[in-house]
Amino acid sequence: MKTQKNTLLRRNPLRAMEFKVAPSIHRGHLKFIPLGGCGEVTRSCYVYEYDDDIVIVDMGLQWPDEDMPGIDYLIPNIEYLKPKKKNIRGIIITHGHYDHMGAIPHLLDPLGNPPIYATALTRGMILKRQEDFTGFVKPKVEVITPESKIKLGSFQAEFFHVNHNIPDCVGVVLKSPGGTVVHTGDFKFDHTPVNERPADIARLSSIGKQGVTLLVSESTDAELPGHQISETEVMKSLEKVFEIAPGRIIAGTFASLLTRIQQLIWLSEKYNRKMVIEGYSMKQNVAVAQELGYLKIKKGTVIDSKDIGKYQENQITIACTGAQGEDRAVLMRIANNEHRTISLRPTDSIIFSSSVIPGNEATVQRLKDVLYKRAAKVYHVATMDIHAGGHAKREELKMMINLTKPQYMIPIHGNYFMLKLHTDLAEEAGVAKGNAIIAEDGEIVVIGKDRAHKLKEKAPTNYIMVDGLGVGDVKEVVLRDRQHLAEDGIFVIIAIVDAKTGKVRTSPDIISRGFIYLKESQELLREVRHKTKTIVEEITVSGTHPINWTHVKDNLREKIGQFLFSKTERRPMVLPVVIEV
Repeated sequence: MKTQKNTLLRRNPLRAMEFKVAPSIHRGHLKFIPLGGCGEVTRSCYVYEYDDDIVIVDMGLQWPDEDMPGIDYLIPNIEYLKPKKKNIRGIIITHGHYDHMGAIPHLLDPLGNPPIYATALTRGMILKRQEDFTGFVKPKVEVITPESKIKLGSFQAEFFHVNHNIPDCVGVVLKSPGGTVVHTGDFKFDHTPVNERPADIARLSSIGKQGVTLLVSESTDAELPGHQISETEVMKSLEKVFEIAPGRIIAGTFASLLTRIQQLIWLSEKYNRKMVIEGYSMKQNVAVAQELGYLKIKKGTVIDSKDIGKYQENQITIACTGAQGEDRAVLMRIANNEHRTISLRPTDSIIFSSSVIPGNEATVQRLKDVLYKRAAKVYHVATMDIHAGGHAKREELKMMINLTKPQYMIPIHGNYFMLKLHTDLAEEAGVAKGNAIIAEDGEIVVIGKDRAHKLKEKAPTNYIMVDGLGVGDVKEVVLRDRQHLAEDGIFVIIAIVDAKTGKVRTSPDIISRGFIYLKESQELLREVRHKTKTIVEEITVSGTHPINWTHVKDNLREKIGQFLFSKTERRPMVLPVVIEV
């Protein structure tokens, strides 16, 4: 397990010094530089550059891996952009998910606070998030619609409506002297969505007929055959639960999955249930969407969790966060009877209406096991069509290629295997062999009329970690120390040494956290104390003066560490404290 964790860390080490930012060559050519999102299904940030003009599409964050203890999230490295910040004509945000807009508070100021362009709902969610960052530069967000046309230096930006699992999503068309780019954003083709119109297929077809140089298309579900099921089908499946549920319905889903929340609201109203919304981020998203008219809620439908007791069990629906099994999220707290107002009951019906994020399988399964023991019924995607992903499957990806008919194609928003599967699919769909190009984070792709190629130079894309108020101040060595502490604990030795004689005055004190239980390890502690006294006095009693205390502590750290490993086959972090009196 430890080897696996270390491997995960090494996959993208902090090695910024080996990168060289591309020089200002290839003028008259379009350049594409992913600063995130090409190697992971998150941290989306894509740079389009033509001569002295730059347009950024999305500025998202990435949630930390389990081998990053204490880290809140990761954001794109913008070192490539800092020297060119005067060239940034605007930032376009395709939709209101954190992996596409969550890094904005941290990156706007270093980039000179360029204007942001987003649809009304996305703008509302950007500004709502900004309320948590008092004192930070205020975003200048201009509202766009799928019909908008914006001049951004030598780029003209246009837009088209797409379906996802949050309303008001757009894809982007960037026209420049270097060619026309279609950037899909997160999308799927839903011909019968429940609270918005279908994706604008006619517009995409028209764009394709005008000529598309480059298609930049998401790849999240590139391994899955067929089409996503329609939200209309999800609505029908959810209604079956409402028809038979004997008591409360508790639905765990993503905080940003506003489509699902709207469906639960409609069904609650139809079946005379009151709706409780639990989870800070979900409440925020619902408040913004309702204020802007993207959620339709009748007066009196939504109640506070403290008022649940005023109603019968079969009159309550609870929508909450935590379907990924997060320890402190609402659904886990309900399952463990740790929620302040909601405890699990035998008549409850649980709905998991979300896909499992890769890496969360074990935590989700543990949560399911608890719920299966204590609830009347648990519904999830393996048993019912109660969730539709927001990402295009293979046939939809192929349809996007067929509609736009690009000369070149670059897959984004995916792990490497997803990007590779998408390029293979593109060639099957008619993109010329070699014209479907995988660009990993930091690689610079130059798009010409006759060929597209990567430069040898790369943009820095090492992890920038956010830990509380610190941005980028947690480096690899700090993360490694945290992993060390988490895996093997800490062992502190405190030795008081007589400055005149060099002898250890009293028996050394020992503090152990996460390594051994002191009360049950007295023999080992006696040996450590004896060994500590011997190591110190070998140097201090017969050695030269003044005493090199750094040398003393280094010897203690190394020799006690070796001794502890020989006894336990574990390597705690050994911290020697030598006090001269």
